[in-house]
Amino acid sequence: MGKFEIFNKFNSAVVVLNSNNEAVFRNNVFKRVFPDFKSIIKFSHKLNYNVCALVSNDVKVHSPIAQALLSPEDFSAHVAYQTTNNEYFYYDMNAIKKGTYNIIIFTDVTSREKLNTIEGRCTNYQKKIELLEADNKNLSKIKLQAQSQAMKLLLLNNISNIIRESIDTSVILNSALKELSQMFGAFRAYYAEPQDNEKFIIKETLTKKDINKIISFDKEVNKFIKQGKVSCFTCMKEYLEAQPFKEIVQRIVLPIFHLNKLLGIMILSTKQKIKLDDTLEVLDGVSLQLGNAIIQSELYKKNAKMVEDLTKALNELQDTQLKLINSEKMASLGQLVAGVAHEINTPVASIKSNNEITKKLITQIPDNEIKDLLQEINLIDTEAIERINRLVISLRKFVRLDEAELQEADINKEIDLTLDLIRHETKNRIDIIKNYGKIPPVKCYPNMLNQVFMNILVNAAHAIKNKGIITIDTDYKDNNLIVKIRDNGCGIKEPDKIFFAGYTTKSAGVGTGLGLAISQKIIEKHNGKINVKTKLNKGSEFCITIPSG
Repeated sequence: MGKFEIFNKFNSAVVVLNSNNEAVFRNNVFKRVFPDFKSIIKFSHKLNYNVCALVSNDVKVHSPIAQALLSPEDFSAHVAYQTTNNEYFYYDMNAIKKGTYNIIIFTDVTSREKLNTIEGRCTNYQKKIELLEADNKNLSKIKLQAQSQAMKLLLLNNISNIIRESIDTSVILNSALKELSQMFGAFRAYYAEPQDNEKFIIKETLTKKDINKIISFDKEVNKFIKQGKVSCFTCMKEYLEAQPFKEIVQRIVLPIFHLNKLLGIMILSTKQKIKLDDTLEVLDGVSLQLGNAIIQSELYKKNAKMVEDLTKALNELQDTQLKLINSEKMASLGQLVAGVAHEINTPVASIKSNNEITKKLITQIPDNEIKDLLQEINLIDTEAIERINRLVISLRKFVRLDEAELQEADINKEIDLTLDLIRHETKNRIDIIKNYGKIPPVKCYPNMLNQVFMNILVNAAHAIKNKGIITIDTDYKDNNLIVKIRDNGCGIKEPDKIFFAGYTTKSAGVGTGLGLAISQKIIEKHNGKINVKTKLNKGSEFCITIPSG
C-alpha cells in the first residue's frame, strides 16, 4: 500500500480502512501507540466518547469508530482510549472519506486534557485559598475551640474504647483514672465505693496504694455527691482523714451513678487551675459511660457464673444419664442372662444325664460297627454339652452384677472372656491376633472393663465388611495398664465425635450412639484415658491407659 506511505510522516496515528472496514494501512505512530488487532470492532471497544453519550441500548451509539463508519460525511470526535492497564489517553479523532477508503486520524491531546484538568484544579484551589484567607481572622479562636473539643472527644472516645474492649471492672476503672489524670494533670487519682454513714472505701488507685482504706468528706462535698454533681474545690486535704498537703491543690470529685443508685466516686487531685465549666459536659459523659460499664460488667460476671454453673450441671446431668442408662442396661442384661442360664441349664442337665446313660448302654451293643458310630456321636454330644456349660459360665462372669467393688483381675483373661461372647461376630470371618504382655493383677471393675472391651471389639467387627484382622496388644509400663485394639476396617469419618452420646456411624436401628460414650465414662471412672487413631479405608486403633499400683 505505497500510496499511503505519506502518513508515516504524520505525528498523529493514522489507520486506513477499505469498504469492508478492514485495516489496510496503519502508520508507524499508530503501530507504536496502539496494539495490533484483527478486527476494527475489537479495537473500537477500547474507544469511548470523552463526554457522556445519549442513553441508548444501541452499542453503536457509544462507539466513535462505529459512528465514523456509519456517517456519510467526514466525522470528528473527542475520544478516550483505555489501555490494558486501565490508563486513559485522549485523542481528537477525524475520519475522512476518500473514495472507498475511510482515513481515521488520532491526534494525541492527552497533555492538553491533563493541563485543562490541572488548570481547573488550580482555579478551585485559588478559590479555596481566597475563602481560607477570608476566614483567617477567626482561625485562632476556632483552633483553640477545636483543640479543646478534640481533647474532650478524645477522652470520651478513649474511655468508650476501653469499655468496649474489656468487661473487667478493674481494667475499666484504672484506664479511666489514667485518662482523667492525663487530662487534668492529676498527681493522685482513685475510685471509691460508698459505705454506711457517708463513708467510702477505696477500691482502685493508679499507685495500688490505700486499697480498702475507709475515707470521708465534708458536708459540702457530700451534698454534691448526693445530687450527682461534679465538684471542684480548692483544699489542703484529699479527704478528712488524710494528712494535709504542703501546698493548696484542686480536688475534683466525680460521682458515678446508674439510674438513681450511687455506684462510686472518682477523686482527682491536681496542682493545675481547673475551669470546671469547660469540662463539665465531658465529665458528665464519662460518669454516665462508667456507670453503665460497671453495671454491665457486674451483669456479665453474674451471667458468666450462671453459665458456668449451668454447664457444670448439664455435664453432671449427662454423666448421670449415661450412668443410669448403663446401669439399667447391665441390670436388664443380668436378669436376662440369669433367666436364660436357668432355662438352658434345665434341658442341658437332662441331655447330659441321657448322654451318660447312652454312653453306658453303647458298651453293651454287640455290633462293633454300630457301637463305634454311636460312641462317636456320643462324644460329639458330650463336647457340645461342655461348650454350652462354658458359654453359660462366661455369660454369668461377664455380667457379674454382684461385683460392684474394686477387685484384682487378669485383664488378658477378661479379654479372652469377651472374645468368647462375641465369637458369633468374628467366626470364620475375622482373624484375632493376640499380643498379650505379662500383666500383673490389676485392681479394677472387671464387669465394666469387659463392657468397654465388648463395645470396641463389636465396633471393630462391624467396621470390617468381609474378612479382616483384629489385633489386641496388652502391656504394663510405669504402673499403667495399656490395651490397644486395632482393626483394618473402614475407619471413622468424624473421630472427634465418637465419644459424644447419641453419635453413631451405624444405620438407624443398629446403633444407639451410647456404647463409646459409656466406655469413656467407665475409663474415666478408672482415672484412665481412651483415645482413637483412625484412617478412612485403613482402619482404627483404640488405646486404653489405666493407672494401677
